[in-house]
Amino acid sequence: MDVLSKRFWVEGPGSFALAILVALTVRWAFLEAYVIPSGSMLPTLLIHDHIFVNKAVYGVRVPFSETWLWRFAMPKRGDVVVFKYPENKDLFYVKRVVGLPGDKVYYENGNLYLNDELIEKRVPHHLKYEFDLLRDQDFKGEGEGAKSLFVHWEEFLGDRGFSVLLRKGLEGMVFGPYVVPKDHFFVMGDNRDNSQDSRFWSEGKRFVSRDLLVGRAVSVWLSCEEKLPVLTFLCDPRRLRWGRFFHMVK
Repeated sequence: MDVLSKRFWVEGPGSFALAILVALTVRWAFLEAYVIPSGSMLPTLLIHDHIFVNKAVYGVRVPFSETWLWRFAMPKRGDVVVFKYPENKDLFYVKRVVGLPGDKVYYENGNLYLNDELIEKRVPHHLKYEFDLLRDQDFKGEGEGAKSLFVHWEEFLGDRGFSVLLRKGLEGMVFGPYVVPKDHFFVMGDNRDNSQDSRFWSEGKRFVSRDLLVGRAVSVWLSCEEKLPVLTFLCDPRRLRWGRFFHMVK
């Protein structure tokens, strides 16, 4: 390589192009950032949490397509995943995987049953801090005292424990049973009574196809209570949740 060519790649426009190529490759195949816009995953993910999503954990796709180059692991029960919404693939949702292919899923009055077994819930002593972070305004449309309307539990899928919210006194909520088809998943939000998920989607789009998976949410890298009033895509630096930085998603 002559001197001019070397300077082009090290100091000139080539270095800029190379940096862009590396960034796009990382975003396409390995890691991508998303922002949580709603409260459907409270208290696990808060509104305005900025999360990193591991895109390579389940496989690698052809860029800008749903075609897999390589498939690796399948999602596990309890994984928090980002995926294309089955009823509108231009939208991206984040939910928790509850049912795997072949599972029988039934939900009744806040109780989740998998393959006819009741999933355990406990008082969340060591996850109490997650509920403590919530504010009334995180529950859109509920008004003053909204937080007091909800009960915090720790639910277990296998040996994995995570937070869920249930609204007090809400009865008559029955869904299923549903049997999850091959290469599909049944997903639910942790804010169980404020989440549009597999319980509510139309019959032909109820389950998330493996081809629609983007990746698994792994960590919160930035979080704030409010965005800037004009530049609404940026966090207000005065309202940062410092304790959420680099918080691992359970």
